[in-house]
Amino acid sequence: MTTKALMNTYGKRAATLTKGSGAWLWDDKGNKYLDALSGIAVCGLGHSHTAITQAITNQAKILSHCSNFFAIPNQEALAEKICDISGMKKVFFGNSGAEANEAAIKLARLFGHNSGLKLPTILVMDNAFHGRTLATLSASAGRRVQAGFEPLVTGFARGPFNDASALEKIADNNPNICAIFVEPIQGEGGIRMASTEYLKQLRQFCDQRGWLLMLDEVQTGNGRTGKYFCYQHSDILPDVVTTSKGLGNGVPIGACLASGKAADLMQPGNHGSTFGGNPLSCAAALATINTIESEGLLKRAEILGKRIMAGLEKELSSVSHVKNIRGMGCMIGIELDTPCKSLFKTAMDNGLIINVTADSVIRLLPPLILTDEEADKLLAILVPLIRDFNQD
Repeated sequence: MTTKALMNTYGKRAATLTKGSGAWLWDDKGNKYLDALSGIAVCGLGHSHTAITQAITNQAKILSHCSNFFAIPNQEALAEKICDISGMKKVFFGNSGAEANEAAIKLARLFGHNSGLKLPTILVMDNAFHGRTLATLSASAGRRVQAGFEPLVTGFARGPFNDASALEKIADNNPNICAIFVEPIQGEGGIRMASTEYLKQLRQFCDQRGWLLMLDEVQTGNGRTGKYFCYQHSDILPDVVTTSKGLGNGVPIGACLASGKAADLMQPGNHGSTFGGNPLSCAAALATINTIESEGLLKRAEILGKRIMAGLEKELSSVSHVKNIRGMGCMIGIELDTPCKSLFKTAMDNGLIINVTADSVIRLLPPLILTDEEADKLLAILVPLIRDFNQD
């Protein structure tokens, strides 16, 4: 950190980045980095993409903000677009993933109260991460995000991830549950993947119990896994789905989508946002979705992910300290048998930006526009670092 004026919420910064183009970033010293993190799954189209830059520029010349007292054409167009893609019926726009998840939590509570429950409860999962606002960190798991912020928000029950067999007992022990809130792939939790069968079982269980099925696709949405939303691999439709990160390719925007019995819960006065869905952010999101479609980036994410996974498995299958390699599309985790946070700096020293989450999982979230040559370069840099990782 180079100034004392900022709250020290992020610790010492690794570098001062000054510009980006495609899958590359440069710092103030002229060093060049291959970005395999995409700003934590945000810049799926890479940096300084022409279509996004043009959309932002054109809209900023006309109108950036006007508040939701007024109809916003870009917001209406984006709502129609994302509902059509998702199969959902209604959407609320905010500014972040945490805000989208807050809206989902409010929907669940409103649904519970409307169903006659005095203490509506949402079932969330072990190792989950839903955000850092008070309600979303309460829904998340682990002392890492919760410590020091007690008293936490009540109204959450917790169960094991990817284990449908536990549902009956949890439901029987808590008659106030009205919704399940789950990530199809736990990003911060270490790229831990829900099986297709598990998601189908959750859908069936929620239907049987009259609960809402709510999916947190803040990180997995917007093409990252090879479908626009990860749940589309499982051929199910949730009642609520949230997304953000890659929706605006770097311009802050979040979305909470609802269908079925959740679609018409929100009424005037129930929820709102000053900046949510403003003309500028919606212009960026529309351009992002249109580019994903026009450039065939859903298929590209699938192909790219398979290429990277195949390279990792070929080169690391015999490395004893590599426990597991897993992922879907451009969302990949390499789990080591020991904490490896130091690999973040080692990778940067070698011109590569990665991330380590859950202490021992190298997380790769490359942009969907990565070329084959860039994917191979990623492997050429990363594989030796993992092989040579000092476990002492």
